[in-house]
Amino acid sequence: MSNDANANFLSVKIAELLPYLRRYARALTGSQTTGDQYAAATLEALLQDRSVFEQGLSHKVALFRAFHAIWSSAGAPVGDADEMLAARAQRHMAKLTQNTREALLLHTIEDFTAEDIAQIMQTDKDEAEHLITLARREMEESVTGRILVIEDEAIIAMDIQDIVTDLGHQVTGVERTADRAVELFNVEKPDLILSDIQLADGSSGIDAVNTILQSAGDVPVIFITAFPERLLTGERPEPAFVITKPYTEEQVRSAVSQAMFFASTETLSA
Repeated sequence: MSNDANANFLSVKIAELLPYLRRYARALTGSQTTGDQYAAATLEALLQDRSVFEQGLSHKVALFRAFHAIWSSAGAPVGDADEMLAARAQRHMAKLTQNTREALLLHTIEDFTAEDIAQIMQTDKDEAEHLITLARREMEESVTGRILVIEDEAIIAMDIQDIVTDLGHQVTGVERTADRAVELFNVEKPDLILSDIQLADGSSGIDAVNTILQSAGDVPVIFITAFPERLLTGERPEPAFVITKPYTEEQVRSAVSQAMFFASTETLSA
């Protein structure tokens, strides 16, 4: 393959992986804008030096390794979210061991193995596994709260309830439509919302969240969808936390713990 053909192929692969890098960056920073700035900085660095893709790594591991080098050199900052929420995030993060949050997100949200994470973070597998275990404990112990579940599939709703209550959170209720979800939120005022996209009556979980955030503003939101790339286009404000269906228990546990640190307060377009 010629150099030009190889460069074009690599550009296509990076473009395919970019939504997932942006999802990871958004979850790390709690801010779409800040997350995108780090993703853009990664792309700019790769324009100058693509040698990370010549080290025998998978394309995704190589891309995330390039991102992590930039992220680490910047000191892993909290994004410029709502001031109150950013302050809360900083207080919680001060209690965490270095690199644990990154390892947990890489493992549970982006589905990297411990070996992959070791390559991304340039450490060894044992250290990566230790960081994942430690992160899970520290995150889950850090914050508990009240959660509204917006989900129209009864089995999934029951499963989510079991997962979050096992973490020590209280479920304020489960609603199957946008209107009922808004009504329940106004009564119970939960600390976090966990929402599906497509609801029972054809209404949208995005619409429900939009309505809630117009008045509440600073409530963390986790979306569950079979098509995460539809929410990660960069063309509109996006949720900080997106879980892909079919999800695992570990993904839900990680996202819920992470979301208690940050909030997605922008309005989403349906």
